[in-house]
Amino acid sequence: MKREIVQTSDGSTTIFLPDWNENYHSKHGAIQEAKHVFIKNGFAQFDQKEISILEIGFGTGLNAFITFLEAKKANIKVNYSGVEAYPVDFNEIAQMNYVGELQATDFEAEFQKMHASEWNENVKISNDFCLTKRQQFFIEIEDVEQFDLIYFDAFGYRVQPELWSTEIFQKMFTALKPGGVLVTYAARGVVKRSMIEVGFTVEKLEGPPGKREMFRASKVIL
Repeated sequence: MKREIVQTSDGSTTIFLPDWNENYHSKHGAIQEAKHVFIKNGFAQFDQKEISILEIGFGTGLNAFITFLEAKKANIKVNYSGVEAYPVDFNEIAQMNYVGELQATDFEAEFQKMHASEWNENVKISNDFCLTKRQQFFIEIEDVEQFDLIYFDAFGYRVQPELWSTEIFQKMFTALKPGGVLVTYAARGVVKRSMIEVGFTVEKLEGPPGKREMFRASKVIL
């Protein structure tokens, strides 16, 4: 499938798939979307000193890198697992401008290490950030109550509706600890119904730039 490196509205880059007319991140701003959806409405909602995160769609590593930066500011230890069936080529990663756009040149080595590290191995990116990149299909996830937070960043429902099925969200619900939270840029009614069907309590929140709404789903303790 053809792939192009493009610039989004906030100046940060992403990968565009012309055959699907689909971007890895919002064309309205890759960094803005990541900060709004996954940090502001996900990571920043936790006040504990250690957190376990599962990312569905590791992609370019943008969400992981921003989480690394935010965790350093907040002095939080992060155990991060990123699932990706089709890893992004390192040559494409080299064209991503996240380090510069995030004014994080002091941590360029850590960004590079995230992508140079072996798949399916737990790697210590820093003293407080451990990363496991898992090359697997989402349907193969079998974790049970392992994560506090899930970043659900799969390709959109329009192009891959199977990734937003009840079966997938059941796996997400099972993977979360009691009281855990899943955040996603999506806000389709069919997605909400699938989440509710497996037991999630779903909130509709203000979306990132260019998108009206998004979902946050919680595994409520009864």
